[in-house]
Amino acid sequence: MRVAVPKEIREGEKRVALVPDVISKLTRLGYEVAIESGAGVHSQASDDLYRSAGASVVNGDVLAAADVVLSVQPLTASQMGTLKKGAVTISFLSPTTSVDSIDAAVAAGVTAFSLELVPRISRAQSMDALTSQALCAGYRAALVGAELSPRFFPLLMTAAGTVTPAQVLVLGAGVAGLQAIATARRLGAVVSAYDVRPASADEVRSMGATFIQLELDALEGAGGYAREMTEERAAKQRELLTPYIAKSHVVITTAAVPGRTAPRLMTKDMVDAMEPGTIIIDLAAETGGNVEGSKPGEIVETAGGVRIWGGKDVPSQLPFHASSLYARNVVNLLTLLTQGAAPAKEDKAAVELAINLNFDDEIINGAAVAHAGARRTPEAKAAK
Repeated sequence: MRVAVPKEIREGEKRVALVPDVISKLTRLGYEVAIESGAGVHSQASDDLYRSAGASVVNGDVLAAADVVLSVQPLTASQMGTLKKGAVTISFLSPTTSVDSIDAAVAAGVTAFSLELVPRISRAQSMDALTSQALCAGYRAALVGAELSPRFFPLLMTAAGTVTPAQVLVLGAGVAGLQAIATARRLGAVVSAYDVRPASADEVRSMGATFIQLELDALEGAGGYAREMTEERAAKQRELLTPYIAKSHVVITTAAVPGRTAPRLMTKDMVDAMEPGTIIIDLAAETGGNVEGSKPGEIVETAGGVRIWGGKDVPSQLPFHASSLYARNVVNLLTLLTQGAAPAKEDKAAVELAINLNFDDEIINGAAVAHAGARRTPEAKAAK
């Protein structure tokens, strides 16, 4: 069976779905791996490195002959249409924003898996690409905050006097938030954090940060995510957070609900009340923004001198390690889907390789959005 990795065509996307280090894991299973020439150029994965790892490098189309296609961004509708019936795709594939691609997969008889829908269970942790990429985004957020801030992050004792440390506030203590906390702490900042889930308090404190307690009800949701809140509660939360935001030098917002618009954590009035020189890092800018006025891929400066950095393709800004982590997520999912043992070196036809679409498996059932000419909606999966 042939696994193909095309070049990513979305503007700003610098990751690649497979890196040379993981090719051997697939070839040991019996797969042939074909990489489109130049696919890994931004991730320091040259064509020669892929060849040395056992993959073939193809100039031109790699999709038509593929049994399995691995990518970071979803294949376009036209790309889906070139796949043979029964092919399998694995990528990020949001049911709400990739409707055309999913419909094209249905029309082509392609089985499409969405890494965004991999269930958050212990057995699926090694396949959880949302988590691995959030790790990259949180690290990057703290570095950008330090770079843009006119202040030092650490406490410095100098002959000319003492430099007080920066006050950093992180809103949202999921994977991205915790990594932002850890990185800001390593840089020497005084860090505090807030999350609607009280269970996050111990994790925040374990990073050496202060957890902000607000007199509000908890909003624990399924799979470790926070559930959506009412507008009344959101307004009360913003009111209670305002004093903490106002005294911060850098604010990093990381709150997100997969498949939905990002919750609004900071309004224009809250931003306008901040001191000149304050930096806001909005990692949710691409999904509506946690901060009113943020724009993906831009730095917006308010009349009051506050700068808002809107995140766009943030994990792609660290393409080497983001690709490395993502590739392992993809390989682990494909390994789960692979039925049969690796053939012996002396008899590669001894075992017939096949994809095992066992929809009784919680991971496979949860992540498949299209199969056998049908759209596998959440409603259909719930009724199974």
